[in-house]
Amino acid sequence: MPADFDTIVNLSKKRGFVFQASEIYGGLRSAYDYGPLGVELLRNVKEQWWRSMVRMRDDIVGLDSAILQSPEVWVASGHVASFSDPLVECRECNARHRVDKLKDSNKCPTCGNSGTFTEPKEFNLMFKTHMGPVESEENKVYLRPETAQGIFTNFENVRRTARMKLPFGIAQIGKSFRNEITPGQFVFRTREFEQMEMQYFCYPDTADRYFDEWVEARDAWYMDLGMTPENLRHAPHGADELAHYAAAAIDVEYRFPWGWDELEGIHNRTDFDLNAHMEHSGEDLTYFNQEANERLVPYVVETAAGATRTTFAFLIDAYTEEEVNGESRVVLKLDPRLAPVKVAVLPLSKKPDLVATTNKVADSLRDRWQIEVDVTQSIGRRYRRQDEIGTPYCVTVDFESLEDHQVTVRDRDTMAQDRIAIDNLASYLEDKLPL
Repeated sequence: MPADFDTIVNLSKKRGFVFQASEIYGGLRSAYDYGPLGVELLRNVKEQWWRSMVRMRDDIVGLDSAILQSPEVWVASGHVASFSDPLVECRECNARHRVDKLKDSNKCPTCGNSGTFTEPKEFNLMFKTHMGPVESEENKVYLRPETAQGIFTNFENVRRTARMKLPFGIAQIGKSFRNEITPGQFVFRTREFEQMEMQYFCYPDTADRYFDEWVEARDAWYMDLGMTPENLRHAPHGADELAHYAAAAIDVEYRFPWGWDELEGIHNRTDFDLNAHMEHSGEDLTYFNQEANERLVPYVVETAAGATRTTFAFLIDAYTEEEVNGESRVVLKLDPRLAPVKVAVLPLSKKPDLVATTNKVADSLRDRWQIEVDVTQSIGRRYRRQDEIGTPYCVTVDFESLEDHQVTVRDRDTMAQDRIAIDNLASYLEDKLPL
């Protein structure tokens, strides 16, 4: 079973993974800041996604599109007309709730009264703002609710400049904004979040095959980075659940502390998006198939994951409590590729000569990995602290190190220790810490 929700939240705050935004002013609901460890974990998750999607493939290229786009982009995509949730308001306490999230459709979860809801109304989820010094309908713009549309509007730019041929993909990581009615579960559902999206353009008759292949590939990515297979499952969308643009869709779900919930969506978006943007912009976004001597509108298979949500899931999955020699320890068994700190260098004491050698050892490793030097409390407590933040290896500099120029390397998971020459330390760790 996954870790207790409150335990993960408390660990996140205690160790500097996630802080409440604007905390000194009482906080801002559904807004969070990523602390020294959280920002490293988040960066590592995004780096591993980018590595698997772009760097290790020759059929996918990257993009970083603007958060602010022409309002016509969102008209063409359907977001202005239909990107909404049904909302009801309690007549007793005025709390607003999404209809699909109410456990009891007749009882307000805020005040507990029954039969007090207004009729459902559609609530558009896009954040609206204005460009320029005057607020008017003419200069209205939106904060993007997804990164995908920037990919579709740049389809021809990317195809032409990168000289791509079908099938090919465009990947993007970036901020998105949704004015969620009922955000919650810590960083799981927030109004500002990061997405990792890839749109794979292909011939229409191959879309079903690529859809299946991407479902398999995305499963493999999570499990390769250590996620427990039993905590993952698929939730296919039925015909009545499919988005208007989709021919097929499946959610990769994770077993969070509150139950199964969406981690990533994989969709066969057909040719809806390119057709919609061609119609509204008047620009030609077709693809010329030289072999068949014909123009066509490609189909799109989309993989859409939340970077912040995925990071949260890896944190939950890695949390472990275990007993060692009659004592309990908390350890984050993160894959070393995700761990915020790769190596902690610890002097056995605060003696100046030990600290000086410790700093030299740490400096020799910093160009390769994220390093932390910790000199406070007993060595046992420092080991436990590093276990709790997921550091794969601790390097201890002791008094013998000053004589034999060797250090002790401790493995987080097995707690086994090796004595390694300082001159060989970097190459030893390179074998242990994959890219």
